[in-house]
Amino acid sequence: MSKNAYYSLARKETVLPNSIIAIAGRLGVKPSSFTDEASLEADKFTSLLEELERVLSRHKQADRENVRHTLLLLQEKPIERLRRALTRGQRFDFHRSRG
Repeated sequence: MSKNAYYSLARKETVLPNSIIAIAGRLGVKPSSFTDEASLEADKFTSLLEELERVLSRHKQADRENVRHTLLLLQEKPIERLRRALTRGQRFDFHRSRG
């Protein structure tokens, strides 16, 4: 998730699309009744925001964006983080960086 998308969603009351909210309103049901996945994503996003605020309240000097990014990375499987790091390392030209 990009930084802009993250902060855009953080300012919204809900992460569900307006079309789902409108349809649910017309039918008189909760918007989350259409899809469990949307509810799970909203719950994940809410818990991420709560954890972000907890960390920032304990560590006032911490950079909000670095904490957010770290929390997102910690949600991934360690093997996936390792694979991505190794891929980045393979693309780095060590001979060129010597200077």
